[in-house]
This record gives sequence, structure tokens and C-alpha cells, in this order.
Amino acid sequence: MAGRGLYVATLLTGLLECLGFAGVIFGWDSLVFVFKAEHYFEELCEPNAGLLGNATEQAGRLGWVRDLFSSSDCKAQYEKFSLVFTLASSMNNFMTFPTSYIFDRFKTTVARLIAIFLYTSATLTIAFTSAGSTVLLFLAMPVLSVGGILLLLTNLQIGNLFGKHRSTIITLYNGAFDSSSAVFLIIKLLYEQGISLRASFIFLSVCSAWHVTRTFLLMPRGHIPYPLPPNYSYGLCSGNGPTKEEKTAEHENRELQSKEFLSPKEEILGPGQQQKPRSFWSYVFSQRFAWHLVWLSVIQLYHYLFIGTLNSLLTSLAGRDRVIVSTYTNAFAITQFFGVLCAPWNGLLMDRLRQKYQKEAKRTGCSTSMVALRSAVPSLTLTSLLCLGFIICASVPVLPLQYVTFILQVISRSFLYGGNAAFLTLAFPSEHFGKLFGLVMALSGVVSLLQFPIFTLIKGPLQNDPFYVNVMLILSTLLTFVHPFLLYWECRAQKESPPAVA
Repeated sequence: MAGRGLYVATLLTGLLECLGFAGVIFGWDSLVFVFKAEHYFEELCEPNAGLLGNATEQAGRLGWVRDLFSSSDCKAQYEKFSLVFTLASSMNNFMTFPTSYIFDRFKTTVARLIAIFLYTSATLTIAFTSAGSTVLLFLAMPVLSVGGILLLLTNLQIGNLFGKHRSTIITLYNGAFDSSSAVFLIIKLLYEQGISLRASFIFLSVCSAWHVTRTFLLMPRGHIPYPLPPNYSYGLCSGNGPTKEEKTAEHENRELQSKEFLSPKEEILGPGQQQKPRSFWSYVFSQRFAWHLVWLSVIQLYHYLFIGTLNSLLTSLAGRDRVIVSTYTNAFAITQFFGVLCAPWNGLLMDRLRQKYQKEAKRTGCSTSMVALRSAVPSLTLTSLLCLGFIICASVPVLPLQYVTFILQVISRSFLYGGNAAFLTLAFPSEHFGKLFGLVMALSGVVSLLQFPIFTLIKGPLQNDPFYVNVMLILSTLLTFVHPFLLYWECRAQKESPPAVA
């Protein structure tokens, strides 16, 4: 019972950690509102600096004057904010590969201490920036993003403590990561009540003491094994290094996984005839991985583009009314908080379908891997549909419709990342999961760098008219349906012509 209580404490504190810290970078639009009030990058705007200073003195700390902005859209300022977010969001993905290696190689404690150091350095840097040192944002925001994703990676293994609920907990943690973007909304609301930006980020820095305490008391020094050995313990009293049970469980798990992901021909061969396990690179260059990369990259690109340009979009649709922009920014941040409630539904859908198809597989003789893949097809298709609806709503220049856009965006995003992790778990052996997960995130991060040139294209040659860009993104989203279609075709072919016994 004591061990069970420890598991629950680890689960709840991990959920709080992801919810309060891991993915705060995606609340960028709320923070941009505060940065504007603090005059970050304002020297790039066209209005006269002296006029700006007099106007701000009269308007107070939150009120940049509406008339002032009606004379200029401050394109250069928007571009700087967009570039900061582009770098931060891309690093969030690109650094997943090396941070996954750090986690695999140096285990949990070292990985978490590195994450805490990065996170604290970033929050302290932001706390002491000002309008005269805005260049530090180009360093602080990417570092904050990397520290947050490493905190998430070390927490995802907690799902291993709960056996059959593992997938649900993993998707729950991904949802908490999405919901943590609401932290910047809280900072914005506190700022409006007179709490300075510096005070808020110093508080986040002080919270690192709690992260360190949790690292040594409620997290393993090594990795949490799956399946979990009997009487598994961890934390301060578990000793140094991996336990004997952990090593044994990891060895047995490798054997089970190597059997589960045999091809149909290998499954019917005798033990002496079975082929050698496929290499990591053979999976990387497979059609299955390539189309999954396209699926993730295209959908993620628009999500990042939308978050990075939302302030500019709302300012345009609201006729530069600061109060309306603030209201819609708050509404967007609030909907982000509900990502933690949306994400588990995707995991539950896949778990239910997998159980259903496993019963059918016992009658038809289909391979285990095909059953797992078949359960992923509806999830991938639904995520593409949600993204398509999200892009269409965002493309319509009607301000009240953006409430629907916000809802579709948070559901689509929570399904995207939960579905990504779940698909890689189902489609490839677990021994390669960390490397494949890191690689697909890194490559999709490179693609997400396109958001800045797209933003520049809209603001420049297209003269703030995103119509042609939206058409291009809608057509690109239609391409993502190829991925679940090919998986469905592969599963159907396997079901109709099971391998004959030699």
C-alpha cells in the first residue's frame, strides 16, 4: 500500500509539474500582450518615439494608445515577436532528439537536473529583461522551451507505474503539457492587476526548488521499467543506479517486443529460422515513418503558425481595439487549459479499438502488429479532420467565429501529440521508440521553421491578406489523409490474405 501511495503521489505531482511548467511557451500570445505593454521591440515601430512616451504616460501601464496604432500596423514589431516564437517552438521539437538521448543515456535524475537548470536560467533571464534588452528573448524563450520538453519526457515514464492505464496516463500528461500554456494567461491577468512581469517570472524561478525536491524524493534515479516488477521502489531510499528488478524487467521487455513486431513471415518460422531484428535505420527509411512525418509536420506547422500570429490576426479583425484583442486572447488561453481534458479521449479511443480488434485477430489469425496499426487509423483520420475544420474556421475573417476556431484548435492539438506518441508506440518496437520519437519531432521542428517566412509573406507581398496561404495550407492538410489511408490499406491487405504456413 505504501508503494501504491508513492505511485499516486508521483502521478499527481508529475501532472501538476506538466500543467504548471512544461509547455508554457505555447501561451505566447498572452505574453506578447504584456511585452507590447512593456514596449518590447517598440523602437521598430513607425510612430514618433517622443509622442509614444507622452501617450504611454497618460494611458497607464497597459494602455498603448489606440490612435497611435491606427497609423501603423507595426509590422517590424510583429515580425520580431513571430521570430522569437518560431525559434522557441522549433527548438521545442528539434531538441527532442538530443534530449531523448540524454534521458536514455544518463537516466532520470541527470536529465531532470539539466531540465531544471535550463528552465530556471530562462525564467530568470526573462525576469530581468526590459525594453532595452529584448534581444535576450531570442535566447531565453528557446531555452525555456527545451527545459519544458525535457521535464515532460522524464514524466511520461510514470505511465509505466499503472499497467493497463499506461496509454491513458501518457495522453493525460501530453494534455497537461498543452494546458500549461494557460500559465502565461495568469501572468497577463496578474500584470493587469499590478503584479510586474519580473515578479511573476521570479516566482517561476523559485519553484525550481520544488522540482529539485521532487527529483530526489518522487522520481527514480534510472528509468521506470515496463512491465513493472513486483515490489518496485524508487526515490530517496531506493539506492543508487537501476535496481535488479528494473534490469530484469527491461531484458524481458526487449524479448517480448522483439516477438511482437516480427513480420508475418517471421511469425510462422521456427525459432532457428527467424530473421534478425530490423535495424533502427530500416524503420526510419520506411514508408510508414515517412508518411507519419508528413502527417505530423503539416498539421503542426499550421498550429505553430496560428499561435505565433494570433495577436496580429486578432488586432486586424478587431480593428486594433485593444480591449477586444485582450478579450479574445484571454478566451484563447482559457480554451488551451482544457487540453488536459481532451487528450485522454484519443488514448481511450485507441485502447478500445485495439481491444476490439484483438478479439477479431484471435479468430482470423492476424498478426499483433497489424491489430495495433488498425486501431490507430481512426485516430489519425479524426485528427486530420479536426485540423481541416480548424484551418477553415481560422480562414474566415469573422471575429466571433474565432471562438469555434479556438475550440477546434485545442482539440486538434491535443489529439495530434497524443496520437503521435501512441502511433509510434504501436507501429514500431519500443526499443526504438525514444529515438524515433525524438527524430520525428526534430524533423518536424525543421519544417515548422517555415512559419516565419510564411508570416513575412503575408505581411509583405500579400499585404496582410492570408487567403492564398490559407488555400495552400488547406490543400496541404488534405495530403495528411494519405497516411491513415495507406495504413488502412495495409491492414486490409493483411486481413484479406493472411500468410500461409509453409
